[in-house]
Amino acid sequence: MQHAATRQDTEASPDARPTERPGPGTAVASALNRGLNVRHIRFMALGSAIGTGLFYGSASAIQKAGPAVLLAYVIGGAAVFMVMRALGEMAVRHPVSGSFGQYASRYLGPLAGFVTGWTYVFEMAIVAIADVTAFSIYMGFWFPQVDRWIWILAIICFLAALNLLSVKVFGELEFWFSLIKVVAIIAMIVGGAAIIAFGFQAGGSTVAPGLGNLVEHGGLFPNGFEGLLASFAVVMFAFGGIETLGITAGEAADPKKVITKAVNTVPVRVLLFYVLTLGVLMSLFPWNEIGSNGSPFVQIFSGLGIPAAPHILNAVVITAALSAINSDIFGAGRILFGLSNQGHAPAVFGKVSRQGVPWMTVVMMAGILLVGVVLNAVIPEDVFILIASIATFATVWVWVMILASHVAMKREIAQKNLPASEFPSPWWPAASILTIAFMALVIAVLGGFDDTRVALYSGAVWLGLLVLAYRLWVRGNGRRRAELVDETSPLPVVASARRS
Repeated sequence: MQHAATRQDTEASPDARPTERPGPGTAVASALNRGLNVRHIRFMALGSAIGTGLFYGSASAIQKAGPAVLLAYVIGGAAVFMVMRALGEMAVRHPVSGSFGQYASRYLGPLAGFVTGWTYVFEMAIVAIADVTAFSIYMGFWFPQVDRWIWILAIICFLAALNLLSVKVFGELEFWFSLIKVVAIIAMIVGGAAIIAFGFQAGGSTVAPGLGNLVEHGGLFPNGFEGLLASFAVVMFAFGGIETLGITAGEAADPKKVITKAVNTVPVRVLLFYVLTLGVLMSLFPWNEIGSNGSPFVQIFSGLGIPAAPHILNAVVITAALSAINSDIFGAGRILFGLSNQGHAPAVFGKVSRQGVPWMTVVMMAGILLVGVVLNAVIPEDVFILIASIATFATVWVWVMILASHVAMKREIAQKNLPASEFPSPWWPAASILTIAFMALVIAVLGGFDDTRVALYSGAVWLGLLVLAYRLWVRGNGRRRAELVDETSPLPVVASARRS
């Protein structure tokens, strides 16, 4: 496998600032512009975690667990918060492109970095193909006479072109996409609460709205503890993508300020959105009625007496799909850029445009999304649980690698008496150990149920193929740990691979 080039392919824009200080033998990674501010990154993280998993996947989770799904989202949200704090501590200490892929390579070894980075790309590819296919279905609601592949091709070209402009354009686009979703969710919460407070009859329901619906139809655990466990496959899928926040460290204008604020606020906000929205939804309708008449969010708008409810929801979910695809292109592309710098991907992925964009990674993601043109014709529309479970395996694996890298970093800090982190993860080490145990439970849950077990098999095959690929194709410098500059220390802490 080729190693990353020692200098950028074209000149970076004049306002670009280095993403990391070069050490001996380090490829200079000053190509990526720091054009993302707090507003961009907060909404990017919100947008990446509020999408298909909430707007459609929530119905599947509710059917599995009933009202107990609220507890599942609280537990899952708490675990994700600990993952984000661990990632945030590493991102502030080492604000580099490539993020958790490079952290795994630095603290767990090059094989771990290779597997983690490519697994994240795999995750983004699966989700992006699902999202781009969903987008074509949503557009078919308004334009049934237009072939779906036309919409897929059009949106791929549109988003790829925007991602090639500059990271600031991407950040602005994602900000507005996410803002629309957030406003829609807030409207759902407020509108649903008004129905409950004033005793209106929610449209489409045979039962009066009220908090009693949370306990009057089989109790909080109508499907028992097993139902709660089964729901985690969809619940954790819903939170997937929030780790994209860590990838932004290499392009944040002020990583220490931006990352700390975003990590502390975004996971809490996402958790509140999920719990409040689904709590209101299950108060309006008995849990066993949700999703039986289309999307659960159409039911909320219909309950408000809004005749255009399907059209309003369609506009929102189209925005959600666009936001998700946009984030997938960005996240997978930046990880590929980092993999290239480590010698774990072809050097072409390390080339950048004059705008400081790793253009070849955008082209590759666009190519992967074109697979959606074919799959759109052959994949049935009722495979959400299968896609969600495979994506959940990849997501949880990446989270475990983030946590393991964090544990290794904390141990090294203690053993070598290095300066303490400026943004330490709380409740160390108990919270980290419990979170890793919980992630292991989620992976075990995937294998415990018939409709998600294939995800465990697929994940095992994928990891096996990655290990084989590493052994066969990665040579020389690619088998050395990544070098990361420690922002608390003036010098690099590990010798880097020398680039050919």
